[in-house]
Amino acid sequence: MLLGPADGAGAMAMYEDLADLFEHSVADGTPIRGIFGEDPVEFVEAFVANYPVGQWRARERNRFTSAIERAAGEDATRQDRTV
Repeated sequence: MLLGPADGAGAMAMYEDLADLFEHSVADGTPIRGIFGEDPVEFVEAFVANYPVGQWRARERNRFTSAIERAAGEDATRQDRTV
């Protein structure tokens, strides 16, 4: 199991806070790099540090970085940073 019963509420709060961040950023016209900066992994690590997380964290780092690069129109071929 990736998230145990105690982590479920924390994960839900994290997703809700992230959704709020996106909603406010869209309303303010903030570009995606204005939210995540040049290193999306650094943003995620700082963001997630405030919430209980499961084992998915390391596996998702590379996938998330690639998705942000694609959304920003950048080259998404990057060396895996999950190790």
